[in-house]
Amino acid sequence: MSSKSENFFDSKVLGHPSGLFVLFFTEMWERFSFYGMRVLLIQFLTAAVIGLNPGWEWSIEKATALYGTYAMLLYITPIFGGIIADKYIGYRWAVVIGAIIMTLGHAFMAFDTPIFLYLGLACLVIGTGFFKPNMTSILSEMYKKFPEKKDGAYTIFYMGVNAGAFFGMMLCGFLAEKVGWHWGFGLAGVFMLLGTLQFWLAKPLFGRVGEVPKKSNSTDVDADEAPLYEAGEKPNPFTVLDQILIVIMTLLGLGYAFNDPLNAIGGINLFDFAIGGLSGQNVVILVALILFLFVVIRRLANYTKIVRDRMIAVIIFAFFVIFFWMSFEQGATSLVIFARDNTERNLIGDAALAFNIFNTLLTVVPLLFISYVLILLAKQTIKKAFWSNVVLAFTFLGIWAAAIWMLNFNWSSHSYDVSYQAVETVKLDDKGNPVLTEEGKTVYDKTPISASYVQKPTDKVVTETINLASQTSLVKGDKINIHQEGDKFVLVSGESLTKLDTEYTKQNKPSKIVPAQVAEIKDSQVEITVSWFSTLNSFFIIALASLVSRVWDSKYNPSASVKYGLGLIIMAIGFGFLAFGSYGIAAGVRVSIIWLVLAYLFHTLGELCLSPVGLSYVSKLVPARMIAFMFGMWYLAIAIGNKLAAILGGQIENITKTYSLSTFFLIFTIVPIVAGLIVIALNPIMKKLMHGVK
Repeated sequence: MSSKSENFFDSKVLGHPSGLFVLFFTEMWERFSFYGMRVLLIQFLTAAVIGLNPGWEWSIEKATALYGTYAMLLYITPIFGGIIADKYIGYRWAVVIGAIIMTLGHAFMAFDTPIFLYLGLACLVIGTGFFKPNMTSILSEMYKKFPEKKDGAYTIFYMGVNAGAFFGMMLCGFLAEKVGWHWGFGLAGVFMLLGTLQFWLAKPLFGRVGEVPKKSNSTDVDADEAPLYEAGEKPNPFTVLDQILIVIMTLLGLGYAFNDPLNAIGGINLFDFAIGGLSGQNVVILVALILFLFVVIRRLANYTKIVRDRMIAVIIFAFFVIFFWMSFEQGATSLVIFARDNTERNLIGDAALAFNIFNTLLTVVPLLFISYVLILLAKQTIKKAFWSNVVLAFTFLGIWAAAIWMLNFNWSSHSYDVSYQAVETVKLDDKGNPVLTEEGKTVYDKTPISASYVQKPTDKVVTETINLASQTSLVKGDKINIHQEGDKFVLVSGESLTKLDTEYTKQNKPSKIVPAQVAEIKDSQVEITVSWFSTLNSFFIIALASLVSRVWDSKYNPSASVKYGLGLIIMAIGFGFLAFGSYGIAAGVRVSIIWLVLAYLFHTLGELCLSPVGLSYVSKLVPARMIAFMFGMWYLAIAIGNKLAAILGGQIENITKTYSLSTFFLIFTIVPIVAGLIVIALNPIMKKLMHGVK
């Protein structure tokens, strides 16, 4: 290591090199922008075209088809980004290039046109490919000569990951839902740009760490590097046939990934054929899977028994990880829809006060701690990287401003009971028969009477009362206008009223603006944003990670198979709570927020059992020369899990309509539990395959 690189460790913050915290904040802003956008995408795509905060009114199936391919590609492009950085441009340049491309992606998504949305998602996929693998590569290179400090460094680094995800979903989500979707997309892009800038300006802190790789002589190889081959083992290079098959299966896999949204959104089917009842799309992915298994089996056959067995163990773990992410990633699709449409997010009186106090502490305490770290970093690096510190300080002023605005919005919200006129009609099923409750009572639909509605003499008019929250100060008896967005009402006045009237006229649709009256002024109220629930995963990780880590460090540390099984089963329990909470509820009825809170708690505990173990065992079980290939296989399994999550999540409305909402969540309760029990039962076999690796 050069003296310049050694000097890098002279400047320390909390016992670690100051450069670690530059990486911490860079990763924090990248995760802020990534998760800030991710939590909005499904909401934006499925929101009504006409409204105070209009979206594109896509079906959930269309939206999840697009999101699933996007999420799938996010785990495939890092394989190529890591290779390019290793061989050609170095880790630092890869991070900067990736961050710039992602910034462009967020900027594109701030425009309300399909072409910019697709360009934005493409840039985010490509940018992530450069950024994601190379941040950890820089961190690994920094601590190459200090392995005893690496675990602590990774812990701090992943705190930055979760802090960014937490604040991104909270602030981008709040701004998007309360002001406009494109404000949320735009905020994500702004902080991505600033995070990139502060990283680039901190170059003097890194010495030669992460620079463009140089061809090394044999004398440059570290003495402690593991040998490429075990005793008696022969090389196993990829043959021409292997390479051809890999290209073919890659093209087929990408064809499947792109055909799904093309078919769902644009009616374009790249594989417009069927074989034996299987659609062309499913035939293609099945062929790709068969080719993949053929290549893997061919390669495994050429390894020594111990290496072969260990790689088989990795493949088995990778198979079960598909079931985990297939369920866990419902957090980006069906759980967003459930939070929006089926969860009671309006809190009044003491419940609103309790939430505001909790949310204030949840926001301010982490910000105070991270700001303290920022001050410590500035003290150590202000001379070496002055402008990097200036940019970082500016970003935190922005975060504090957004957080204070959000908290003030919630604390100052007013609550009103509002009455309006509605037409009552008997609700009919698909066969035209009246719908009855379990007690045998008739169910009625109550259609609000809008300003454009012409009443009929036969109409049965009733008065309905709803509760809504608003920043506007009103008094009892005020005549107002309300508008139904989804299954809730919002107050409409001033420019918004004119805008809505114009939009209805433009689209030649009857206005759904409903005249109403303030019936009662209530206690304080807060409407929890849909995005807020997604922050719970990051919050629980930060709160519980050290506790789970201590358990694994104790005498209760189970084997890898048991950890996998526990991760799947515990995560499934979270869906069990949702299935129980939504059991027997009628359409339009909302459940308590406690069911989502419990779901995210158990999902996080499951993640902490399984997710950190995966990559650790890949690195332990696989020979050094095969690490890249097996990491690629691992990320492929996660990519498949993400795609399946979106496909199944897109069926929430269909399954709910045919069976029930509870049935939908039972799928993600039963399947992971069965998978978890199977992988635990395989524990003796897995131990033999791992040949002593623990």
